Amino acid sequence: MKDLFKNLKFAWKYTKGVRLKFFLYVISCFIHVGISVFVPIISANIIVNLTNNVLVQVLTLSIVLLLIELLRNVVIFLNRYFSQKVYRESFINVQSELGKEILKLENQCIDNNSSGVFIQRLTNDTSSIADIFNVLNIYLTNIFTDIGIFVAIFIINKKIFLFVLIMVFIIYLIDRRRVNLLNERDKEFRKKNENVSGFIGEIVRGIRDIKMLSAEDNFMDELHNKVVDLNQYRYMMMSADRNYTLLRNTYHDLFDMAVVFLLVYLIFTNELTISTALVIHNYMGRVTNIVGYGGMLMEKIKNFNLSSTRIFNIIDSDEFTKEKFGKKHLDKVKGNFEFNNVSFGYNEDREILKDLSFKVKSRETVAFVGKSGTGKSTIFSLLCKMYTVNKGKITIDGVDINELDRESIRNNITIISQNPYIFNMSIRDNLRLVKKDLTEEEMIEACRAACLDEFINCLDDKYDTVVGEGGISLSGGQRQRLAIARALVQKTEIILFDEATSALDNETQQKIQQAISNLHDDYTIMIVAHRLSTIVNSDRILFLNNGHIEAEGNHKELMKSCPEYKKLYESEMRNENEE
Repeated sequence: MKDLFKNLKFAWKYTKGVRLKFFLYVISCFIHVGISVFVPIISANIIVNLTNNVLVQVLTLSIVLLLIELLRNVVIFLNRYFSQKVYRESFINVQSELGKEILKLENQCIDNNSSGVFIQRLTNDTSSIADIFNVLNIYLTNIFTDIGIFVAIFIINKKIFLFVLIMVFIIYLIDRRRVNLLNERDKEFRKKNENVSGFIGEIVRGIRDIKMLSAEDNFMDELHNKVVDLNQYRYMMMSADRNYTLLRNTYHDLFDMAVVFLLVYLIFTNELTISTALVIHNYMGRVTNIVGYGGMLMEKIKNFNLSSTRIFNIIDSDEFTKEKFGKKHLDKVKGNFEFNNVSFGYNEDREILKDLSFKVKSRETVAFVGKSGTGKSTIFSLLCKMYTVNKGKITIDGVDINELDRESIRNNITIISQNPYIFNMSIRDNLRLVKKDLTEEEMIEACRAACLDEFINCLDDKYDTVVGEGGISLSGGQRQRLAIARALVQKTEIILFDEATSALDNETQQKIQQAISNLHDDYTIMIVAHRLSTIVNSDRILFLNNGHIEAEGNHKELMKSCPEYKKLYESEMRNENEE
């Protein structure tokens, strides 16, 4: 019960904006309860008068009953209207809040969890939170309505009341055991469901690679095994539910028969009239409904508590760690930054960077080269605070990035990655994602600088062309150029190119190289490049090996002082000449 009140308090904040409608909904429920209490009383009087042949009274009560039923229909309509309003707004609020909190999670936390964890909680669990107040009202209304009949039986005959009370308590114990068992198994079921959702997401995202690898059968076998395991567990849950339901229904039937025997006995001993016995028997089903509604209410509450815990764990717990930023704010950075003895690894077993130190001045163009796995892209991730260093310090304009707020870092640094994600939107909307008030002129200029405008103008819908999920309708080079245009729209002081020209042909690469050169005096630029020909004009080149800087200088200096750099460059030149 303590958890329920805590979770209800957690859910209550998401009703903001519809609390008046919620109170109107509660009032309509109370009115419905009152009507539902009077209806069986009037119905009972109709039956009694009918058996006693008082027909005028029967007609009068029937008209009163009709008016009350019409009123109940209006109340039910208003009840549903208010409940749907409360659910809709609450669902929007909780889903938006959870989505916002997921975006705050540390990248490492996201890396360590399947996408299904977030998809299931964002879609299924949020529904349980938004619906809890409607659920409580519905079931409590039904329970209180039927309690009115329970009280009426107590007034009519104490023996029947005591007998019914004992029977109802036994059914309650059966239902409580069923709900507790299902709740425990539901925790494991949801984990399995998250795994299946995550794996399906991977299949959808990687479907083209799966086809090219001719691995459809292998993936379908794996999916089949996961789905079979999930549904076997679901069947086990439903089997337990089925067994307990059979037990409860069997007991319920025996209970109905026992009530009939008891009523016959009381009529035989003149403790009950036949008409009164008919009324009691007619409404006995609604008495046992109290247990049914109680069981369903317990099930909903258990489900709500579990969903609340799963959502709360993302929003405010140590299980899902959030990105941490400082409070210092820089409106516009100059672009000076420094790595001071920085060490970092994605796991504790292996460090990628080892006591790495270097400085970059404002408006300087610096390139990082080296073999794969030496930590070049990791430097960019740390600079954007996608991950937190294990040791050492990174500063921007002399301020530790751990002291800076999110906007000071993310609004002043643009990263153009090796594999940019293009959203299933138009080209225009992909660009407006980073700047809502983007003008037509700014959009065209960014695409021109990224050497993309000529391609766009050849399209039928031009900037309104929808590019498909992941930009599937674009070539690899076009996707990267769109990502470059998207980055240029931000106009940040620091621009990071992470293998941004790797998928471009030589002609387009030269155009992009020219675009980068045009930015030279206006931005601090860092480049990670596999093609050394793209960074020969950089102010400085840092050669990385085993997580630290082995050599630094401009292209000419490194050709003389760093044999490994010279070897990489000459090998690339030979390959290009052969092509």
